[in-house]
Amino acid sequence: MSIAASPKHSAVLNVMNNFSLQAERDFTDARWRAFWNDIGAFLEGHPNELLSFEAVRSSLPIYGQSYRGIREVPVEKIVGTTSNRYVDFDRAFLPSQARTKSRWKTIDELRLRDVNLPPIQLYQVGEAYFVRDGHHRVSVARQTGQVYIDAEVIEMQTHTPLTRDIRRLNPQGLEALGEYASFLEKTQLDKLRPDVNIEFSQPGGFARLLEHIVVHQYFLGLDYRRDVSWDEAVTDWYDYVYMPVVTIIRERKVMAEFSGRTEADLYLWITDHHWSLNQQEIQQHTHDLGFDEATQDLVRKRSPRLSRKIARALEAWVAAWRGENAPPHTPAAGVPEPTLKLAETDLSKESTLDIVEPRVFSDAPYS
Repeated sequence: MSIAASPKHSAVLNVMNNFSLQAERDFTDARWRAFWNDIGAFLEGHPNELLSFEAVRSSLPIYGQSYRGIREVPVEKIVGTTSNRYVDFDRAFLPSQARTKSRWKTIDELRLRDVNLPPIQLYQVGEAYFVRDGHHRVSVARQTGQVYIDAEVIEMQTHTPLTRDIRRLNPQGLEALGEYASFLEKTQLDKLRPDVNIEFSQPGGFARLLEHIVVHQYFLGLDYRRDVSWDEAVTDWYDYVYMPVVTIIRERKVMAEFSGRTEADLYLWITDHHWSLNQQEIQQHTHDLGFDEATQDLVRKRSPRLSRKIARALEAWVAAWRGENAPPHTPAAGVPEPTLKLAETDLSKESTLDIVEPRVFSDAPYS
């Protein structure tokens, strides 16, 4: 003899089944979104795996931490993990593996039933957050459009917190940030000029900047006929060498000529090009060229824009048609885009005179 379920009990079972079916649909939809995220990341050439907190900590010097308590955190800024869950979720914390299904659905069903879950646990580095506990809760929140999530936060202090385009960070980007942190630690430029914002498109540039500052310190001492402190040299270089060149870059809209590059990239290219041009002018006994002229010449000769390449090709063709030899400063149409020359050693720890004397008229006359 079977006992029929009561209407109330049947209604509860129906609601539970509905929750389970909805969680199933949510997970399936999340898996499809993760799949398309992989396709998009591949086509655009940017990473789609979770950021590793260990990789960040090894790249960016952490000099302190603070307990921030429980707060609401934007879900979209949670982009990494402190564990080995890299293969379970993508950079948007959507499930990339089917094995997460059971746990994921359980969390989603609890959400559908309005069950209060404990706060997740996060590490914060700048505007990026890394999950210590609560990966599935973050994933469900991401899939269901939840904007904020309650989290217990520990903030890590570093000279270069993650702030810009954190979703596209890769190991090379972390290496560049680590170099920036080291540069700021040696120069204290973020304290001397709080609005400083220097970025390279690839690692290696900050060692060159340190070289520029060291040489600038030497020449300031010659000009002032006294010892110049490191802080004075740093601020004078930034105010009267670096920023004037950056101002020219902005006013001339040079960034539009070199897609994917940064102002700091162009600063190094322009200063190198300026020195090269002036070496030619010295040999030809003509006038010194300024940075503005060097900038315009660099754009004309090295911009990878199609219109510039066509103009260079036409210039070379006209010269050939006339039977003329191209002048020394006229490049061929295929002149490659500039590349960053890297300093061979960390100059910040060497004696100033040991650096300057063999380099003044060769590697680093940028003062």
